[in-house]
Amino acid sequence: MRFFISILTTVLLTTAALADEEGGRYAIGSDAFRAAQTLTFSEEGRADLFLGGERVSATADIAGTAHVAGRWLTLSGDIGGNAYAMGQQVAVTGAVAGNATLFGQEITLRGPVAGNLRASGSEVEIVGDIGGYAMLAGERVELDSAIGGDLALTARQVTFGPNARVAGMLTLYEAHPGSVTVPASVAPADRIERRQSEDWGGDWHGPQMMSWRGVLGGFVFGVLVVAAVAALIAALVPEALAAMRRRILDRPGRTLGAGFVALSAISGAGLVVALTGIGILLTPAFFLLAVLAGFFGYVVGAYAFGVALLSAAGRALPDGIADRALAAGVGALAAGVIGLVPFLGWLFVLLVLLTGLGALAIRLLPDHVMGAPRY
Repeated sequence: MRFFISILTTVLLTTAALADEEGGRYAIGSDAFRAAQTLTFSEEGRADLFLGGERVSATADIAGTAHVAGRWLTLSGDIGGNAYAMGQQVAVTGAVAGNATLFGQEITLRGPVAGNLRASGSEVEIVGDIGGYAMLAGERVELDSAIGGDLALTARQVTFGPNARVAGMLTLYEAHPGSVTVPASVAPADRIERRQSEDWGGDWHGPQMMSWRGVLGGFVFGVLVVAAVAALIAALVPEALAAMRRRILDRPGRTLGAGFVALSAISGAGLVVALTGIGILLTPAFFLLAVLAGFFGYVVGAYAFGVALLSAAGRALPDGIADRALAAGVGALAAGVIGLVPFLGWLFVLLVLLTGLGALAIRLLPDHVMGAPRY
């Protein structure tokens, strides 16, 4: 949980730097906040570090904790506290004096970690020595370092290098216990425990190895949630939901524009408040408001999309809670499937969200605010 809170803090606070006149730079006390598409941090003398961007590199040593989120991440400077990093490719080559929590597709750790290590990814390579315990999850895990404490490991393919050592208990989570060969130099047989891979989630609630079953289950669960929320809205305010659906289908372009303005206003207000310094404490409230607005906007947009699909198939307009829930479920399912298309898919999902949010904003706000009459 602390890992996700740290990453969330990074995302929230580095957005404040995006609006700064120095082009993505913000500092308060000895802490530094940076955000840019391509970012290289090389300033010495900083304590805590918050970095966000597509390609992020930190070469300077810091005295405190590093919070980094992005796509390609490289931490080559020494870190005096803990390290939290999430990205597609994460490489840590500097020393970490505290704990390290790493999450991504490709994880590479070459620097030593004095504390504990928690890492999850498709490909995980650990070369730096670990002073405490380690939790590793991945499709392929390569370990060539000394673990000072216990090691919990789950992977489809495991490679132990010549320098791999586990001082404590080695717990292996395997699909078929006994399938992973552990050299005697890594740990003796009396310090090796083998468990079913299904037990991994029950023993550790941190970042876990993704599976197709989990992804599919999450997808279906999301569709059901959207349908359930739409049914609840239909039960409470059926006329309002019908009016928003009519607006989306009659004027999709204008409604999309209204949604863009509404979401920009919420996000922009959060940035302006954050720039006051003290207002940073209120930034999570604006973030939460933006998330809620986006979620309910997506529900409304998916419902309208589902109605359009069912109408095209020859069904009558929904007239009842069950019909409206069905329409929302169909829309969410169709939008989710389209969202799987590389690049263009997420743009379509974003359009559905913004269009629904626009209809919601026009419905809730006075006519003169959004410049459009209600239906």
